[in-house]
Amino acid sequence: MKHIVIIGGGIAGIETACALTDAGHWVTVIEKNEKLGGKLNNWSYLFPDFTPTEKITGTLQEKYREKDFSILNKTEVSGILRQNGKFSIKTSGEQHLEADALVVATGYEIFDARRKEEYGYKIYDHVITSADLEQLLLPGGDLTVAAGKNPKRIAFVHCVGSRDEKTGNHYCSKVCCITGVKQAIELKKRLPEAEIYCFYMDLRMYGKHFEELYREAQEKYDIQFIRGRLSEASEKIDKSLLIKSEDTLSGRPLKMNVDLLVLLVGMEAGKGTAATAATCGIGCEESGFLKTTDSFLKSNFSEQEGIFLAGSCTAPMTINDTILHARSAAVEVDNWLKKK
Repeated sequence: MKHIVIIGGGIAGIETACALTDAGHWVTVIEKNEKLGGKLNNWSYLFPDFTPTEKITGTLQEKYREKDFSILNKTEVSGILRQNGKFSIKTSGEQHLEADALVVATGYEIFDARRKEEYGYKIYDHVITSADLEQLLLPGGDLTVAAGKNPKRIAFVHCVGSRDEKTGNHYCSKVCCITGVKQAIELKKRLPEAEIYCFYMDLRMYGKHFEELYREAQEKYDIQFIRGRLSEASEKIDKSLLIKSEDTLSGRPLKMNVDLLVLLVGMEAGKGTAATAATCGIGCEESGFLKTTDSFLKSNFSEQEGIFLAGSCTAPMTINDTILHARSAAVEVDNWLKKK
């Protein structure tokens, strides 16, 4: 029986651990937080079919409870040494583990919208991010964020922290457009009298049923999509917001008063990703995500033999993509160990 250590207990780490356990290996998951599941724990309903998040997290919990693998919560890797074909791993809890292979599944970080000062996040009361809104959409969440009243006019801004020269994130985060559509529909269901506008550069509805949900948002829920990026948001005396943009389809400047501004923040590689890369001796892409050996044939392989990658530590991914990438990682680890 071989021992595999997985760094990260989000959905990629859990799925990889379950698959490797099924393959007959001994697995240890190292998770820095108290709870497994990663950022999935912070979402209410999932696109494109509004599946309750607890259905997915509940299934994952059932799976890992049935499996016989170890979990080290509230633990981080502090050092890795390779010797005699094995990995010697030291943790923040002073544990020492020996592994035959490593899987890095450290996930992503949410873009800090304070870096886009022109939108006023953490400056103006009625500017929130999509992650903040998701918390408000959870059962018991309070949407009266606009001076204690339900907002009557709401604007979403797409691509905050993605495809942006200023922030240095040139890539697409893949999930922002569909997240905006999903959240706009959820708000319209909760606040049927509200006017909802989505400001976008271009919409990337590439996934199964994504385009249908986008059409439904317009035809059934009367959500307005305006092609144009916001240049500025400013707060008025009554705490409402004046936003400035351009309708690039008509070529006209646009000003609008809104009660709530939602910034659709993208994914990026956090400081933890760079730290993990340095500890493991593996490389990062220009984007900051972990570098794979080959994007087509070896998307689970790092530059170091015996260290594998799973999930959105390599690039922005949907939940479906993350789970599939994790299963692929488990297959690659198992095959590598057999050949070894």
